[in-house]
Amino acid sequence: MENFLDLILEPLKELFLKFKAFVPNLLAMLVILIVGIVIARVIKLLLVKFLTAIKFDSWSDRMGFTKLMRKGDMWAKPSMVVGEIVFWMLIIVTLMTGLNALQITAIAQLVGQFFSYIPRIFSAAMIMIVGYVLSGFISRTVLITAANSGFHYAKLLAKATNTLLIVLILAMVMEQLQIAPSIVIAAFSIIFGGIVIALSIAFGVGGIDAARRVIEKEATAKREVETTDEIEHI
Repeated sequence: MENFLDLILEPLKELFLKFKAFVPNLLAMLVILIVGIVIARVIKLLLVKFLTAIKFDSWSDRMGFTKLMRKGDMWAKPSMVVGEIVFWMLIIVTLMTGLNALQITAIAQLVGQFFSYIPRIFSAAMIMIVGYVLSGFISRTVLITAANSGFHYAKLLAKATNTLLIVLILAMVMEQLQIAPSIVIAAFSIIFGGIVIALSIAFGVGGIDAARRVIEKEATAKREVETTDEIEHI
């Protein structure tokens, strides 16, 4: 009978000992989560106040970020959106840190992979932000230059240039995030090539009148020079 009771109680005893050893890790995780959430909220409030003080919303309006947000059905202020993004990033980091405190091998490996992936996310975000600003600047430059040159399809050319740059930026972002790199490269090659061909055709068709005017202007100037030379020769 004693052996039978030991057979039943031994697994329960072992389970109790494991749970007793696990409790401190569980409490550590809860403390990390609570402290992390509080810190994330404080950082969010301070960040929003700082962005408001430096007039980040006005700068976003000038750079076109606000317009992009409205197209994505986001109606909050850019400073609030940045605050929310930072808040949830801190919450995710806090959650991963809390899970790592449980000292479970499988979870520890998952947390390690996540933290090794964070630099890629950061660099991809920087590529997207800087690329979007540069694409807007370059497309406006193309529009002004083409319009001043008398190009009839200046707006179309600027839009195509902007689209081309956006496609390039998205391909760079997905490559940085290692999202199906072979498919991304193939898709980018097809889309990039199609846009270049369409842009070449549009430029060729729209540039006929501009090229004719340039040729006529040069021919007229050449005739005037020849006429002047003939008069001086006489």
